[in-house]
Amino acid sequence: MIRLASTSSTRAKLLQDAGIEFIQSPVNFDEEKLLQIYKNPREFVCAAARGKLQEAIKKYGLDIPIVAADTVVAVGDEILRKAKDAEDAKRILLKQSGNRVDIITCMIYKDKERTIEDLDTTSYYFAPFDPKDLDNYLASGEWRGKAGACMVEGFCKKYIKDVKGKESTAMGLQVERLAKIAKDL
Repeated sequence: MIRLASTSSTRAKLLQDAGIEFIQSPVNFDEEKLLQIYKNPREFVCAAARGKLQEAIKKYGLDIPIVAADTVVAVGDEILRKAKDAEDAKRILLKQSGNRVDIITCMIYKDKERTIEDLDTTSYYFAPFDPKDLDNYLASGEWRGKAGACMVEGFCKKYIKDVKGKESTAMGLQVERLAKIAKDL
């Protein structure tokens, strides 16, 4: 049994599908303040996961192991956050059009004896987005609340030319690695 320090239904489904027993326990951690400190996507995502882990330890203790994670979308060294409005969403999506987009997840497992930190990247190579299709997507509002204004299983799916990495990483939790750790529990 592990404690998932996250409200993400996608992370919960990944754990369910992998057969890992867990309880979902949310934490409050303001990762936005980290953007002032960490400009590199990998450093940022690890700092955010560590912050969430520390909040979970304070709130719940370590009676059962804790898993905390964070995921970012990046083009080059630019972190693409959730869009503020349709104009911001268009700017973010145009950066991804015809480019390589990295989805980077940092997962940290912590119990009383050990801490295991895992940083993994899944890279998507996108064809250029059709302008009319992009406008329709922006008008739909489906981009709201999504890092990088897009989910690869949604609008971006038909533009994927190639993928390097694990789908679970792109979904927010490298569950294959966690399953290996969980075998020892």
